[in-house]
Amino acid sequence: GGQTGVDRSALDAAIQLNFEYGGWCPRGRRAEDGIIDSIKYANLPETSTDHYPQRTEFNVRDSDGTLIILLDSENTMGRGTKLTVNIAKKRGKPLLIVCLNEEDNSINQAKVIEWLSTNKIEILNVAGPRESTTPGVYKQAEPFLKTLLGKIKS
Repeated sequence: GGQTGVDRSALDAAIQLNFEYGGWCPRGRRAEDGIIDSIKYANLPETSTDHYPQRTEFNVRDSDGTLIILLDSENTMGRGTKLTVNIAKKRGKPLLIVCLNEEDNSINQAKVIEWLSTNKIEILNVAGPRESTTPGVYKQAEPFLKTLLGKIKS
């Protein structure tokens, strides 16, 4: 969805590794740090409303499964992340939550790869907290996702 934090880390990792990416962002391309760059993130069409929930709904709907990235289990989910979980459950979509600070990255990456394979996920929605509610989440999620995508690509 282009929001700061986990959303943006997933987009950046995909772009850096030449993965096809997509998803939706709110009308006006709004995020907490301003306007989502329409050139760098050209494959993010805008929803018809500037409300975040519609973007969340569309991103879950259009994916085969959702990966939620948190720093740890004490990392209280914000409204957006909770909404993502609830929509995935309501739609019966596969959902996996990983906590980066609770297990080694290679263990978490192996879990994700197995989950992707088991659930035959080709289009993955990646979600989690925004940077303002979980400072530093981008800096941890982006290298985790780059390594994960590199393993998937090989």
